[in-house]
Amino acid sequence: MTKKQLMTSSILRKTAMALSGVFLITFLCLHVSLNMTSVISAKLFNEISHFMGYNPLVQYIGQPILAFGVFFHFFMGFILEIQNSRARPVAYAYNSPGASSTWSSRNMIISGLVILTYFGLHWYDFWFQELHYKFIAVKVPDSERYFGELVHKFKNPFRTGFYCTAFVLLGFHLWHGFYSSMQSVGFSNKYSRAFAKFGRVFAVVVPAGFIFIALFHHFVSARAL
Repeated sequence: MTKKQLMTSSILRKTAMALSGVFLITFLCLHVSLNMTSVISAKLFNEISHFMGYNPLVQYIGQPILAFGVFFHFFMGFILEIQNSRARPVAYAYNSPGASSTWSSRNMIISGLVILTYFGLHWYDFWFQELHYKFIAVKVPDSERYFGELVHKFKNPFRTGFYCTAFVLLGFHLWHGFYSSMQSVGFSNKYSRAFAKFGRVFAVVVPAGFIFIALFHHFVSARAL
């Protein structure tokens, strides 16, 4: 493969990873918004969860696309990390990387692995349990069960702590990844500074929202049940 072909291949990989990142960022906005309703109203959360749990578009199209997007994004991240490691001069390891890059950008793989582990736990806690409820145990639909199931998960302090740790690392991941994704898909223009500022706000607000939800249900809802 020629040098030009290698560069083209690298650009395509970065663009594909950026697009999957933009897709996951959109999902995070939706996910934190829907989950925030559990803090506002148990009834509203149950209604939304029941609708999504039995909506064929969500179950048979949305969820498979989401699962593919998650694994594709992290797979491309590992491929690009390996590619960059091979292309990086050996002397780079002896320089001071903090002088030209942030901790977030240097440790995207570490934060990504923790987030991927979080997704695994999250799917086990909710998605796999939902599949068991509907297709293995074949239980009668219950539109009022979702809030109680959510709160039950956050009773465990270790699970709650892991979730919060993963959300903190999600913030670091987004701190670099949001703006990087926008650059890769062509938003490197006069609005780049505004995108960078918005990305940093997003990287704080969204993970903080998830942490608030987890801690609220651990310290408030779990004790009220």
